Amino acid sequence: MPSDDERTITVGLVADPGLPSEVAAGLVDGLPGELAARVSDDVRWRVDLRTEALTLDADGNIPIVERARAHRPAHGWDVLVCITDLPRRLGTQPVIGELNAEESVVLASLPAVGSVRLRRHLRDTIVYLLDVLTQHRPLPGVVRRRGPAELMSPVRHRENPRQDIDASITLVGLRGQVRLLAGMVRDNRPWRLVPSMSSALAAAMASAAFGVFFSTIWTMADALSPLRLAGISLFTVCAMVAWLILYNGLWERRRTRDLPGESVLYNVATVLTLFLGVTCMYVLLFVIVLTASGAVIAASYMSSQLGHPVGFTSYAKLAWLASSMGITAGALGSSLETEDAVRQATYSKRERERRERRRQQEKADEEAEGQRSSEDD
Repeated sequence: MPSDDERTITVGLVADPGLPSEVAAGLVDGLPGELAARVSDDVRWRVDLRTEALTLDADGNIPIVERARAHRPAHGWDVLVCITDLPRRLGTQPVIGELNAEESVVLASLPAVGSVRLRRHLRDTIVYLLDVLTQHRPLPGVVRRRGPAELMSPVRHRENPRQDIDASITLVGLRGQVRLLAGMVRDNRPWRLVPSMSSALAAAMASAAFGVFFSTIWTMADALSPLRLAGISLFTVCAMVAWLILYNGLWERRRTRDLPGESVLYNVATVLTLFLGVTCMYVLLFVIVLTASGAVIAASYMSSQLGHPVGFTSYAKLAWLASSMGITAGALGSSLETEDAVRQATYSKRERERRERRRQQEKADEEAEGQRSSEDD
Protein backbone atom coordinates (compact mmCIF):
# COMPACT_ATOMS: atom_id res chain seq x y z
CA MET A 1 0.00 0.00 0.00
CA PRO A 2 1.29 3.53 -0.73
CA SER A 3 2.38 5.66 2.18
CA ASP A 4 1.51 9.33 2.63
CA ASP A 5 4.77 10.53 1.08
CA GLU A 6 4.70 8.30 -1.97
CA ARG A 7 4.12 9.58 -5.46
CA THR A 8 0.74 10.15 -7.08
CA ILE A 9 0.33 9.22 -10.73
CA THR A 10 -2.33 11.30 -12.47
CA VAL A 11 -4.02 9.73 -15.46
CA GLY A 12 -5.79 12.17 -17.76
CA LEU A 13 -8.69 10.83 -19.81
CA VAL A 14 -9.58 12.85 -22.93
CA ALA A 15 -12.72 11.44 -24.54
CA ASP A 16 -14.59 12.28 -27.70
CA PRO A 17 -18.01 13.86 -27.07
CA GLY A 18 -20.96 11.49 -27.06
CA LEU A 19 -20.70 7.83 -26.18
CA PRO A 20 -16.93 7.81 -25.37
CA SER A 21 -17.39 10.64 -22.87
CA GLU A 22 -20.49 9.04 -21.35
CA VAL A 23 -18.73 5.72 -20.80
CA ALA A 24 -15.52 7.33 -19.54
CA ALA A 25 -17.44 9.40 -16.97
CA GLY A 26 -18.47 6.18 -15.26
CA LEU A 27 -14.83 5.09 -14.87
CA VAL A 28 -13.39 8.06 -12.99
CA ASP A 29 -14.24 6.85 -9.49
CA GLY A 30 -13.40 3.16 -9.88
CA LEU A 31 -10.39 3.27 -12.19
CA PRO A 32 -7.78 4.24 -9.54
CA GLY A 33 -8.63 1.13 -7.53
CA GLU A 34 -8.39 -1.07 -10.61
CA LEU A 35 -4.98 0.38 -11.50
CA ALA A 36 -3.74 -0.20 -7.95
CA ALA A 37 -5.00 -3.78 -7.97
CA ARG A 38 -3.87 -4.76 -11.46
CA VAL A 39 -0.87 -2.57 -12.32
CA SER A 40 0.85 -1.32 -9.14
CA ASP A 41 -0.14 -0.35 -5.60
CA ASP A 42 3.18 1.36 -4.87
CA VAL A 43 1.76 4.73 -5.98
CA ARG A 44 -1.49 6.59 -5.63
CA TRP A 45 -3.53 6.75 -8.80
CA ARG A 46 -5.71 9.74 -9.64
CA VAL A 47 -7.94 10.09 -12.71
CA ASP A 48 -9.12 13.29 -14.40
CA LEU A 49 -11.58 13.49 -17.31
CA ARG A 50 -11.98 16.04 -20.09
CA THR A 51 -14.46 15.89 -22.95
CA GLU A 52 -12.94 17.16 -26.16
CA ALA A 53 -13.25 16.37 -29.85
CA LEU A 54 -10.16 14.44 -30.92
CA THR A 55 -9.60 16.00 -34.33
CA LEU A 56 -8.00 14.07 -37.16
CA ASP A 57 -4.89 14.93 -39.13
CA ALA A 58 -4.63 14.98 -42.93
CA ASP A 59 -4.23 11.18 -43.00
CA GLY A 60 -7.35 10.53 -40.93
CA ASN A 61 -5.41 9.63 -37.76
CA ILE A 62 -5.58 11.11 -34.27
CA PRO A 63 -2.19 12.75 -33.48
CA ILE A 64 -1.88 11.47 -29.92
CA VAL A 65 1.69 12.72 -29.49
CA GLU A 66 0.59 16.30 -30.17
CA ARG A 67 -2.24 15.80 -27.70
CA ALA A 68 0.17 14.55 -25.05
CA ARG A 69 2.56 17.46 -25.52
CA ALA A 70 -0.31 19.92 -25.20
CA HIS A 71 -2.32 18.36 -22.37
CA ARG A 72 0.16 16.72 -20.01
CA PRO A 73 2.13 19.86 -19.05
CA ALA A 74 -1.00 22.03 -19.05
CA HIS A 75 -2.94 19.81 -16.63
CA GLY A 76 -0.11 18.19 -14.68
CA TRP A 77 -0.89 14.70 -15.98
CA ASP A 78 1.65 11.90 -15.90
CA VAL A 79 -0.20 9.81 -18.48
CA LEU A 80 -2.70 10.70 -21.18
CA VAL A 81 -5.41 8.27 -22.31
CA CYS A 82 -7.33 9.29 -25.43
CA ILE A 83 -10.70 7.58 -25.92
CA THR A 84 -12.24 7.78 -29.38
CA ASP A 85 -15.15 6.28 -31.27
CA LEU A 86 -13.04 6.16 -34.43
CA PRO A 87 -12.61 2.55 -35.64
CA ARG A 88 -8.94 1.67 -36.11
CA ARG A 89 -7.44 -1.15 -38.15
CA LEU A 90 -3.92 -2.30 -38.90
CA GLY A 91 -4.07 -4.34 -42.06
CA THR A 92 -7.11 -6.54 -41.57
CA GLN A 93 -6.95 -6.63 -37.76
CA PRO A 94 -9.02 -4.33 -35.52
CA VAL A 95 -6.93 -2.05 -33.31
CA ILE A 96 -8.13 -1.74 -29.73
CA GLY A 97 -5.30 0.52 -28.60
CA GLU A 98 -2.12 2.37 -29.60
CA LEU A 99 0.66 3.80 -27.46
CA ASN A 100 3.69 6.04 -27.46
CA ALA A 101 5.91 5.27 -24.48
CA GLU A 102 8.18 8.32 -24.71
CA GLU A 103 5.24 10.72 -24.45
CA SER A 104 3.31 8.47 -22.00
CA VAL A 105 0.15 8.47 -24.09
CA VAL A 106 -2.22 5.71 -25.18
CA LEU A 107 -5.27 5.65 -27.44
CA ALA A 108 -8.28 3.39 -26.80
CA SER A 109 -10.70 2.75 -29.67
CA LEU A 110 -14.21 2.32 -28.28
CA PRO A 111 -15.68 0.39 -31.27
CA ALA A 112 -13.15 -2.42 -30.77
CA VAL A 113 -14.30 -2.71 -27.15
CA GLY A 114 -17.57 -4.17 -28.41
CA SER A 115 -21.27 -3.38 -28.00
CA VAL A 116 -22.16 -4.65 -24.51
CA ARG A 117 -20.86 -3.90 -21.00
CA LEU A 118 -18.94 -0.97 -22.46
CA ARG A 119 -17.89 0.48 -19.12
CA ARG A 120 -16.34 -2.76 -17.91
CA HIS A 121 -14.61 -3.53 -21.20
CA LEU A 122 -13.28 0.01 -21.61
CA ARG A 123 -11.97 -0.09 -18.03
CA ASP A 124 -10.17 -3.36 -18.74
CA THR A 125 -8.77 -1.93 -21.97
CA ILE A 126 -7.39 1.17 -20.27
CA VAL A 127 -5.84 -0.89 -17.47
CA TYR A 128 -4.27 -3.21 -20.04
CA LEU A 129 -2.87 -0.33 -22.11
CA LEU A 130 -1.38 1.39 -19.07
CA ASP A 131 0.11 -1.91 -17.95
CA VAL A 132 1.71 -2.33 -21.38
CA LEU A 133 2.91 1.28 -21.25
CA THR A 134 4.72 0.67 -17.95
CA GLN A 135 6.46 -2.30 -19.56
CA HIS A 136 7.80 -0.07 -22.33
CA ARG A 137 8.66 2.88 -20.07
CA PRO A 138 8.16 2.52 -16.29
CA LEU A 139 6.42 5.45 -14.64
CA PRO A 140 8.16 7.10 -11.67
CA GLY A 141 7.47 5.15 -8.50
CA VAL A 142 5.62 2.32 -10.24
CA VAL A 143 7.00 -1.11 -9.37
CA ARG A 144 5.25 -3.85 -11.32
CA ARG A 145 4.87 -6.84 -8.99
CA ARG A 146 2.01 -8.53 -10.79
CA GLY A 147 1.69 -10.48 -13.96
CA PRO A 148 0.52 -8.59 -17.03
CA ALA A 149 -3.10 -7.46 -17.11
CA GLU A 150 -5.31 -9.44 -19.43
CA LEU A 151 -8.20 -8.75 -21.76
CA MET A 152 -11.15 -11.05 -22.41
CA SER A 153 -10.33 -11.26 -26.13
CA PRO A 154 -6.98 -12.49 -27.49
CA VAL A 155 -4.75 -9.64 -28.64
CA ARG A 156 -1.49 -9.24 -30.51
CA HIS A 157 1.17 -6.54 -30.14
CA ARG A 158 2.22 -5.26 -33.56
CA GLU A 159 4.60 -2.64 -34.83
CA ASN A 160 2.89 0.32 -36.46
CA PRO A 161 4.38 1.95 -39.58
CA ARG A 162 3.54 5.38 -38.16
CA GLN A 163 6.54 6.97 -36.48
CA ASP A 164 4.49 8.40 -33.61
CA ILE A 165 3.15 4.97 -32.55
CA ASP A 166 5.41 2.51 -30.74
CA ALA A 167 2.96 -0.39 -30.78
CA SER A 168 -0.60 -1.22 -31.73
CA ILE A 169 -2.72 -3.70 -29.79
CA THR A 170 -4.90 -5.62 -32.24
CA LEU A 171 -7.72 -8.10 -31.79
CA VAL A 172 -7.17 -11.42 -33.52
CA GLY A 173 -9.48 -13.93 -35.12
CA LEU A 174 -13.12 -13.79 -36.14
CA ARG A 175 -14.17 -12.81 -32.62
CA GLY A 176 -12.18 -9.61 -32.89
CA GLN A 177 -13.76 -8.72 -36.23
CA VAL A 178 -17.24 -9.32 -34.82
CA ARG A 179 -16.47 -7.17 -31.76
CA LEU A 180 -15.34 -4.29 -33.94
CA LEU A 181 -18.39 -4.57 -36.19
CA ALA A 182 -20.76 -4.73 -33.21
CA GLY A 183 -19.02 -1.74 -31.66
CA MET A 184 -19.37 0.29 -34.86
CA VAL A 185 -23.08 -0.48 -35.05
CA ARG A 186 -23.54 0.35 -31.35
CA ASP A 187 -21.75 3.67 -31.84
CA ASN A 188 -24.14 4.56 -34.67
CA ARG A 189 -27.07 4.11 -32.22
CA PRO A 190 -29.59 2.56 -34.66
CA TRP A 191 -32.59 3.45 -32.50
CA ARG A 192 -32.09 7.15 -33.36
CA LEU A 193 -33.43 6.39 -36.83
CA VAL A 194 -37.04 6.30 -35.59
CA PRO A 195 -37.46 9.86 -34.23
CA SER A 196 -35.16 11.33 -36.87
CA MET A 197 -37.16 10.16 -39.89
CA SER A 198 -40.54 11.72 -39.17
CA SER A 199 -41.72 11.65 -42.79
CA ALA A 200 -41.09 7.92 -43.11
CA LEU A 201 -42.82 7.21 -39.81
CA ALA A 202 -45.83 9.35 -40.76
CA ALA A 203 -46.20 7.55 -44.09
CA ALA A 204 -45.87 4.18 -42.37
CA MET A 205 -48.56 5.00 -39.82
CA ALA A 206 -50.94 6.30 -42.49
CA SER A 207 -50.56 3.14 -44.56
CA ALA A 208 -50.89 0.88 -41.52
CA ALA A 209 -54.12 2.68 -40.58
CA PHE A 210 -55.53 1.57 -43.93
CA GLY A 211 -55.20 -2.04 -42.78
CA VAL A 212 -57.02 -1.34 -39.54
CA PHE A 213 -60.13 0.10 -41.20
CA PHE A 214 -60.55 -2.26 -44.18
CA SER A 215 -61.96 -5.71 -43.52
CA THR A 216 -60.26 -7.15 -46.62
CA ILE A 217 -56.93 -6.77 -44.81
CA TRP A 218 -58.45 -8.52 -41.77
CA THR A 219 -59.38 -11.52 -43.90
CA MET A 220 -55.96 -11.65 -45.55
CA ALA A 221 -54.13 -11.42 -42.23
CA ASP A 222 -56.34 -14.13 -40.74
CA ALA A 223 -55.55 -16.46 -43.64
CA LEU A 224 -51.77 -16.03 -43.47
CA SER A 225 -49.65 -18.32 -41.32
CA PRO A 226 -47.19 -16.85 -38.79
CA LEU A 227 -44.30 -18.12 -40.93
CA ARG A 228 -45.60 -16.31 -44.01
CA LEU A 229 -46.23 -13.14 -41.99
CA ALA A 230 -42.66 -13.33 -40.68
CA GLY A 231 -41.39 -13.68 -44.24
CA ILE A 232 -43.39 -10.64 -45.33
CA SER A 233 -42.00 -8.66 -42.39
CA LEU A 234 -38.42 -9.60 -43.21
CA PHE A 235 -38.91 -8.74 -46.87
CA THR A 236 -40.39 -5.31 -46.15
CA VAL A 237 -37.68 -4.42 -43.62
CA CYS A 238 -34.93 -5.48 -46.05
CA ALA A 239 -36.63 -3.57 -48.86
CA MET A 240 -36.66 -0.37 -46.80
CA VAL A 241 -33.01 -0.86 -45.83
CA ALA A 242 -32.06 -1.32 -49.50
CA TRP A 243 -34.07 1.76 -50.47
CA LEU A 244 -32.42 3.93 -47.82
CA ILE A 245 -28.94 2.80 -48.88
CA LEU A 246 -29.44 3.20 -52.63
CA TYR A 247 -31.55 6.36 -52.59
CA ASN A 248 -29.21 8.20 -50.20
CA GLY A 249 -25.92 6.90 -51.59
CA LEU A 250 -24.81 5.18 -48.39
CA TRP A 251 -23.01 2.31 -50.14
CA GLU A 252 -19.24 2.76 -50.26
CA ARG A 253 -17.30 1.82 -53.36
CA ARG A 254 -13.92 0.23 -52.89
CA ARG A 255 -10.92 2.40 -53.66
CA THR A 256 -7.41 1.21 -54.45
CA ARG A 257 -6.02 3.03 -51.40
CA ASP A 258 -8.41 1.27 -49.01
CA LEU A 259 -7.18 -1.33 -46.55
CA PRO A 260 -8.21 -4.91 -47.38
CA GLY A 261 -11.86 -5.39 -46.50
CA GLU A 262 -12.32 -1.78 -45.35
CA SER A 263 -15.26 -0.93 -47.60
CA VAL A 264 -16.86 -4.30 -46.78
CA LEU A 265 -16.61 -3.59 -43.05
CA TYR A 266 -18.22 -0.17 -43.30
CA ASN A 267 -20.93 -1.37 -45.68
CA VAL A 268 -21.85 -4.25 -43.37
CA ALA A 269 -21.98 -1.80 -40.46
CA THR A 270 -24.31 0.42 -42.50
CA VAL A 271 -26.61 -2.48 -43.38
CA LEU A 272 -26.80 -3.69 -39.77
CA THR A 273 -27.36 -0.18 -38.43
CA LEU A 274 -30.23 0.45 -40.82
CA PHE A 275 -31.67 -3.03 -40.32
CA LEU A 276 -31.82 -2.53 -36.55
CA GLY A 277 -33.15 1.00 -36.96
CA VAL A 278 -35.92 -0.06 -39.34
CA THR A 279 -36.71 -3.01 -37.07
CA CYS A 280 -37.17 -0.56 -34.17
CA MET A 281 -39.54 1.43 -36.37
CA TYR A 282 -41.41 -1.77 -37.26
CA VAL A 283 -41.82 -2.78 -33.60
CA LEU A 284 -43.05 0.70 -32.67
CA LEU A 285 -45.51 0.63 -35.55
CA PHE A 286 -46.73 -2.83 -34.54
CA VAL A 287 -47.41 -1.70 -30.97
CA ILE A 288 -49.30 1.38 -32.16
CA VAL A 289 -51.39 -0.56 -34.69
CA LEU A 290 -52.15 -3.36 -32.21
CA THR A 291 -53.30 -0.83 -29.62
CA ALA A 292 -55.37 1.10 -32.16
CA SER A 293 -57.03 -1.99 -33.61
CA GLY A 294 -57.98 -3.22 -30.15
CA ALA A 295 -59.50 0.16 -29.33
CA VAL A 296 -61.33 0.69 -32.65
CA ILE A 297 -62.47 -2.76 -33.78
CA ALA A 298 -65.01 -4.53 -31.61
CA ALA A 299 -64.34 -8.24 -31.19
CA SER A 300 -67.94 -9.09 -32.12
CA TYR A 301 -67.70 -7.16 -35.38
CA MET A 302 -64.36 -8.71 -36.34
CA SER A 303 -65.77 -12.14 -35.50
CA SER A 304 -68.74 -11.55 -37.81
CA GLN A 305 -66.41 -10.56 -40.64
CA LEU A 306 -63.99 -13.47 -40.19
CA GLY A 307 -66.62 -16.07 -39.43
CA HIS A 308 -65.03 -17.43 -36.26
CA PRO A 309 -64.37 -16.30 -32.68
CA VAL A 310 -61.47 -13.87 -32.39
CA GLY A 311 -58.93 -13.20 -29.67
CA PHE A 312 -55.53 -11.58 -29.19
CA THR A 313 -54.02 -13.68 -32.00
CA SER A 314 -56.42 -12.25 -34.57
CA TYR A 315 -55.61 -8.68 -33.57
CA ALA A 316 -51.87 -9.46 -33.52
CA LYS A 317 -51.95 -10.94 -37.04
CA LEU A 318 -53.82 -7.88 -38.30
CA ALA A 319 -51.27 -5.55 -36.71
CA TRP A 320 -48.48 -7.71 -38.12
CA LEU A 321 -49.66 -7.44 -41.72
CA ALA A 322 -50.65 -3.78 -41.40
CA SER A 323 -47.19 -2.95 -40.02
CA SER A 324 -45.56 -4.61 -43.03
CA MET A 325 -47.74 -2.49 -45.30
CA GLY A 326 -46.75 0.56 -43.30
CA ILE A 327 -43.02 -0.10 -43.55
CA THR A 328 -43.34 -0.41 -47.33
CA ALA A 329 -44.95 3.03 -47.44
CA GLY A 330 -42.35 4.29 -44.99
CA ALA A 331 -39.61 3.55 -47.51
CA LEU A 332 -41.31 5.90 -49.96
CA GLY A 333 -41.91 8.45 -47.21
CA SER A 334 -38.20 8.47 -46.44
CA SER A 335 -37.66 10.06 -49.86
CA LEU A 336 -38.95 13.30 -48.34
CA GLU A 337 -35.99 13.35 -45.95
CA THR A 338 -32.80 15.04 -47.13
CA GLU A 339 -29.69 12.93 -47.64
CA ASP A 340 -27.95 14.82 -44.84
CA ALA A 341 -30.85 14.10 -42.49
CA VAL A 342 -30.65 10.37 -43.24
CA ARG A 343 -26.89 10.37 -42.66
CA GLN A 344 -27.39 12.31 -39.43
CA ALA A 345 -29.88 9.68 -38.26
CA THR A 346 -27.80 6.70 -39.39
CA TYR A 347 -24.23 7.50 -38.40
CA SER A 348 -22.31 8.75 -35.40
CA LYS A 349 -20.52 12.10 -35.60
CA ARG A 350 -17.17 10.37 -36.10
CA GLU A 351 -18.51 8.17 -38.91
CA ARG A 352 -20.08 11.18 -40.65
CA GLU A 353 -16.73 12.94 -40.39
CA ARG A 354 -14.97 9.94 -41.95
CA ARG A 355 -17.48 9.69 -44.79
CA GLU A 356 -17.26 13.42 -45.51
CA ARG A 357 -13.47 13.14 -45.68
CA ARG A 358 -13.83 10.19 -48.02
CA ARG A 359 -16.21 12.09 -50.32
CA GLN A 360 -13.79 15.00 -50.48
CA GLN A 361 -10.94 12.65 -51.37
CA GLU A 362 -13.01 10.99 -54.10
CA LYS A 363 -13.94 14.40 -55.50
CA ALA A 364 -10.29 15.45 -55.51
CA ASP A 365 -9.32 12.20 -57.24
CA GLU A 366 -11.97 12.73 -59.93
CA GLU A 367 -10.82 16.31 -60.51
CA ALA A 368 -7.20 15.18 -60.76
CA GLU A 369 -8.17 12.44 -63.20
CA GLY A 370 -10.13 14.93 -65.31
CA GLN A 371 -7.19 17.32 -65.34
CA ARG A 372 -4.83 14.55 -66.49
CA SER A 373 -7.25 13.59 -69.26
CA SER A 374 -7.40 17.21 -70.44
CA GLU A 375 -3.61 17.44 -70.50
CA ASP A 376 -3.38 14.21 -72.51
CA ASP A 377 -5.82 15.60 -75.08
